[in-house]
Amino acid sequence: MNYLSAENLSKSYGDRTLFRNINFGISRGDKIAIVGANGSGKTSLLEILAGAAPPDDGHVSVRKDITVGYLNQQPDLNEALTIMEEVLAGESAQLDAVRAYEKALLHDDHDALEQAMNQMEKLEAWDYEAQIRQILGELGIQDVEQRVSTLSGGQRKRVALARVLIQNPDLLILDEPTNHLDLEAIEYLESFLNTQNGTLLMVSHDRYFLDRVCNQIVEMDNGQLYGYKGNYAYFLEKKAERLAIDASEFEKNKNTYRRELDWMRRQPKARGTKAKYREDAFEDLEGKVKGRRTDGELDLNLRVSRLGSKILEVENLSKRFGDKVLLDHFTYTFKRLDRVGLIGKNGMGKTTLLNMLTGETRPDSGKISAGGTVQFGYYTQTELNLAENQRVIDVVQEVAEVMKLADGQTITASQLLHHFLFDRQKQYDFVAKLSGGEKRRLQLLLVLVQNPNFLILDEPTNDLDITTLNVLEEFLLNFPGCVIIVTHDRYFMDRLVDHVFVLEGQGKVRDYPGNYTDYREWRDAQPKKNANVKEAASASHKLAPVNLSAAKPAAPAEKKKLSFKEQREYETLEAEIEALESRKAALTEQLNAGGHHEELTAWALDIQQLEAQITQKTDRWLALAELI
Repeated sequence: MNYLSAENLSKSYGDRTLFRNINFGISRGDKIAIVGANGSGKTSLLEILAGAAPPDDGHVSVRKDITVGYLNQQPDLNEALTIMEEVLAGESAQLDAVRAYEKALLHDDHDALEQAMNQMEKLEAWDYEAQIRQILGELGIQDVEQRVSTLSGGQRKRVALARVLIQNPDLLILDEPTNHLDLEAIEYLESFLNTQNGTLLMVSHDRYFLDRVCNQIVEMDNGQLYGYKGNYAYFLEKKAERLAIDASEFEKNKNTYRRELDWMRRQPKARGTKAKYREDAFEDLEGKVKGRRTDGELDLNLRVSRLGSKILEVENLSKRFGDKVLLDHFTYTFKRLDRVGLIGKNGMGKTTLLNMLTGETRPDSGKISAGGTVQFGYYTQTELNLAENQRVIDVVQEVAEVMKLADGQTITASQLLHHFLFDRQKQYDFVAKLSGGEKRRLQLLLVLVQNPNFLILDEPTNDLDITTLNVLEEFLLNFPGCVIIVTHDRYFMDRLVDHVFVLEGQGKVRDYPGNYTDYREWRDAQPKKNANVKEAASASHKLAPVNLSAAKPAAPAEKKKLSFKEQREYETLEAEIEALESRKAALTEQLNAGGHHEELTAWALDIQQLEAQITQKTDRWLALAELI
């Protein structure tokens, strides 16, 4: 069953054409993701398909008997409402019943309350109301009476997402739904969309999300759409095949073009007997050859100053806001080439910790000491305050007109911008004309050109296209300094970090060896404590009376007891691992300080052996932990 059809759509902004005469269709059960470079027109296409903006040409047809829900990047919410009122502002019989129930409770109207309860019962809206609170909670929205006017941009996006999910439309259109969600909320959304039988159209750069949710990928490339029936992994495979065919075809066209160009030049201009069909064919071929777009290469091999033996030491760091404890005596010594992922729910204090490390926020107590050679590069969630009437190249030249590369060569601001996928025309565009993703790419460039050796990246993947993400990952894999990353992109984090700081609440920070997926698998393998308490607490949030005593307790998880020997081994392993880590750190400092050739060789061998022992003991500790 066809839900939506678009025919001959075209859209331009000024002299820039995003797409021309494209056709698109969505059928029931499709879960389609649109991918493409920043500024290619994905959001504009989504707005047109959702009916939020008109095309220049063409038309969109939506089946009359279906409902459509749309989440845009900048949702429009009613400032005067509370979160719950905003979420209930949609249209459905169940929502009407819930609204009537809420109103009767508020005014203590017994007759209206009885009537509303009967309607709730008739429409099975009690479960619906519970589902509303569950969705809000899973998306990190706890205080449903908070006014919309007090919310941050990220909180507004989550409220708007909850509102559109609760309406349960036949066709769901989402523009970057994972932006501003923490990792657990993304995984909840992933599970929610996978268990729904609805139809989905979205724009996203989250590669794990694309792979697990979608059954079709549509790539927007140079104003054209290319469809692939399969998930993201299938798309990558088939795109590689298409590009190989395109490259072969392009070489053929170039050779033919040379011959035809020679023929055209040899014909007398005044001669009227030229083959008209051949002239037309030549013009078409010329368009294909000259119109072929070649992506810039995002080569980020910039010079980085060397770190000394002392990098960054954090001792007994504490921070609280009111009654909320964000950090409680956190201690850590950063080592050379540390690659740390920072994990925690929204509001746990991730950005606050980063701000304290860079000196932008003062801790309540504790000490932060940076080495003399450390140069921070801090990429923040807050967009830079750039003059809208300033040209892109002028923005970069204000920081540096010429930069040095790692091999000693120099590169101009214009050349660097080209490597960051800003072609010459785009370099002389005003900042006001840049898309959200292009502005974030420019912001990233301005951080990197300052040659930092300690990178702190707070949500660097927001609004960046997949091409930019891939090359940024390659740069960070070879970056010869320290890196701290906060990101909701699980693929990005998995590729880049070797251990994670997990903000668990009440100021506790767990340092877990491994990437995000390693940590998640370990966490999921832990015994589920207080499962019944959590279930009862969730049920108590319902407005309808709930008989908690009638709830059936969940069967306790079967546990395997450790033997006495295994229990003793488990208790001593953590201390042994810590001692090995300390020994490794001391040897690393000696190695960095220098010495005789024989000493350096011996220390390097010792470090290699220590790393093997640490890995072996950590694996054993994890295995025992899973059995407890």
